[in-house]
Amino acid sequence: VPELAARGVIQQLFPLHEQRILKRLMKSWVQAVCEAQPLDDICDYFGVKIAMYFAWLGFYTSAMVYPAVFGSILYTFTDSDQTSQDISCVVFAIFNVIWATLFLEEWKRRGAEFAYKWGTLDTPAESIEEPRPQFRGMKRISPVTSTEEFYYPPWKRLLFQSLVSLPVCLACLALVFLLMLGCFQLQEFVLSVQELPRILRFLPKIILAVIVTACDELYKKVALWLNDMG
Repeated sequence: VPELAARGVIQQLFPLHEQRILKRLMKSWVQAVCEAQPLDDICDYFGVKIAMYFAWLGFYTSAMVYPAVFGSILYTFTDSDQTSQDISCVVFAIFNVIWATLFLEEWKRRGAEFAYKWGTLDTPAESIEEPRPQFRGMKRISPVTSTEEFYYPPWKRLLFQSLVSLPVCLACLALVFLLMLGCFQLQEFVLSVQELPRILRFLPKIILAVIVTACDELYKKVALWLNDMG
């Protein structure tokens, strides 16, 4: 086809649609309400890229229900005073961080399932790389590849995640929440005192910026330590 187009034999080329399949997709996909998308039929007709896009779009739309519902409930039960609004803002921000992390990890799994199902899953680069130097484990013969590999028992990893990683992460979230809440309280107090100089009204924001920078550096070290230990 490219050679014929270059010689001028073919001027335009476009695929013809199958009206029978389009009508079937119209009923099962476009006109369907509250039903799962026929992703396999979409893949068979439009190709993997189009099907993967609509799979992600459907997954994203469904996942947005959680922050929408939580945000609506939070907005309904939040009082009109500044302190309640600040607390709600912090709570919603923490919820969005957790939601975004879970959304990303779940889509990685879902996308890999679709790619494997539709025959487009490539061999991941990390599967042929050497294990990181910090990895600790005993050598064994892999039951899958029959090659020598380092093996770390899953129960030990789960034990570390439950007793160390999870408590440390929760403690970090609690620390951030308390520090931000303290800054909001300080800001409200500063704004309530009329006799203070104008420059001191920016003090809570400056303190908050310093806290965020310090916590960022601290959490980087904590994250590296948890990664090496896990």
